[in-house]
Amino acid sequence: MSGPSDSTRGLGRVMTWLGALALLGVLWMFFSNQLEQRYNPNRDLVVMPGAASELVLQRNRMGHYVAPGTINGQPVVFLLDTGATQVSVPAHLGSALGLTPGAPGQVMTANGPVTVRSTVIAELGLGPFLAREVRGHLNPGMRDDQVLLGMSVLKHLEFHQRGDTLILRAHGG
Repeated sequence: MSGPSDSTRGLGRVMTWLGALALLGVLWMFFSNQLEQRYNPNRDLVVMPGAASELVLQRNRMGHYVAPGTINGQPVVFLLDTGATQVSVPAHLGSALGLTPGAPGQVMTANGPVTVRSTVIAELGLGPFLAREVRGHLNPGMRDDQVLLGMSVLKHLEFHQRGDTLILRAHGG
């Protein structure tokens, strides 16, 4: 009785490798989705501006509030930062978001002083809230795509934290 031919064994190895690669791909997609959900539990939040008077956010595993939003109609991810005076946009996102670099200025960050460029955000959306002509800056020290949502926007909102939930309301709402 003869065994499998060399070509049959070769095809079997190729199929085994392809199956293993497909399994790794599926596992990567599953765990990538799980990690993203832990980082941004509000990522699937869909609220049209003007649709409601409050926004409810869940805190992520690192203790931060992260939420989807828009700058000049383009989608962004905001990290709510009450320690930031203005909206801080990674400089590499500036042109894609329609932001014009203005005068240079110095800001103090958690990583030390950074020279930024001032900018004005024509329209910023966070859930049901829409802000116009928001002061911000383009920060070349920020390497990821996350935008720090500072007090130049948050000062217009009331916020109340209860456990791992943050409720944002328009003043007087």
